[in-house]
Amino acid sequence: MSGKQTIIGEALPNIPWQDKPADCKNDVIWRYDANPVIPRNLIPCANAIFNSAVVPFEGGFAGVFRVDDRSRHMDLHAGRSKDGINFEIDNETIKFQCDDPEIANSIERYDPRVCLVDGKYYVTWCNNYNGYTIGVGYTEDFKTFHQLENAFLPYNRNGVLFPRKINGEFVMLSRPSDTGHTPFGDIFLSRSKDMTYWGKHRFLFGSRRGGVMSWECTKVGPGPTPIETTEGWLMIYHGVLTSCNGFIYSMGGAILDIDEPWKVKYRCKPYLLAPQRDYECVGDTPNVCFPCAALTDAPSGKIAIYYGAADTVTGLAFAQVDELIAYIKENAE
Repeated sequence: MSGKQTIIGEALPNIPWQDKPADCKNDVIWRYDANPVIPRNLIPCANAIFNSAVVPFEGGFAGVFRVDDRSRHMDLHAGRSKDGINFEIDNETIKFQCDDPEIANSIERYDPRVCLVDGKYYVTWCNNYNGYTIGVGYTEDFKTFHQLENAFLPYNRNGVLFPRKINGEFVMLSRPSDTGHTPFGDIFLSRSKDMTYWGKHRFLFGSRRGGVMSWECTKVGPGPTPIETTEGWLMIYHGVLTSCNGFIYSMGGAILDIDEPWKVKYRCKPYLLAPQRDYECVGDTPNVCFPCAALTDAPSGKIAIYYGAADTVTGLAFAQVDELIAYIKENAE
């Protein structure tokens, strides 16, 4: 398909937005000039607030936020915003309602995503249930949350749902891992008819290994909910480089087939956004840009991306869908 690419979806006229600055001509993603939008200490218990998910809700915005408290315990908090920039986050953690006490017995929870599918806001997160796996739950009002079965066996991280069923099935991206701070990782796709039993696992793509230095040579993982476009599913993900100073997390982009999303049409070789600002380079984990959520306005093609910065605060960045897709295609391998 040629010509201008557009978003398939709803209008979001109040999407948080800032036009591309004049000195950003060579970039297809640019930062909000008042970053970070969520500081590390927005609520009294917090040591850091990052890697969180925001969605449109009732004319404004709501979300689920990773809060590491001052004992350094990781958990999930609900929050809301009128403009997508100024947030109110609950000081208390989310108390999931669950029919099975065994599944509710989680040690810690972090890195949530939120995805609206069939009228429910599904929450997926990294859930420590005898090892890290993908926790699954849902809410309809961001007040009451229901927990479902974990999607996979340990160990797995970065569970990301697609925003609609494909061929009658829920579809989820994930990154199998291990017990530690995984020094490897490839992205897989899984399908389910009932959000309980997951299978039909397919390899999507992996890190660029083979002894060649790359911004994603160590591991990759899915980021925000994939965005449906006229070119295919626009996927923003994170890639990791192991440098002499530790891990460096940057954003990448790919286009997946619309009907068979385990098939990659284009994968951009350069990164889209890398840690370069002070708030991305200095924090609890230096040198991190970790995308977790994206808002879209279909008529204008605007995309607003929320990302964790240095595992400490939350940043906001912007893109135009046609420009972003064109860049990914022109720089694909």
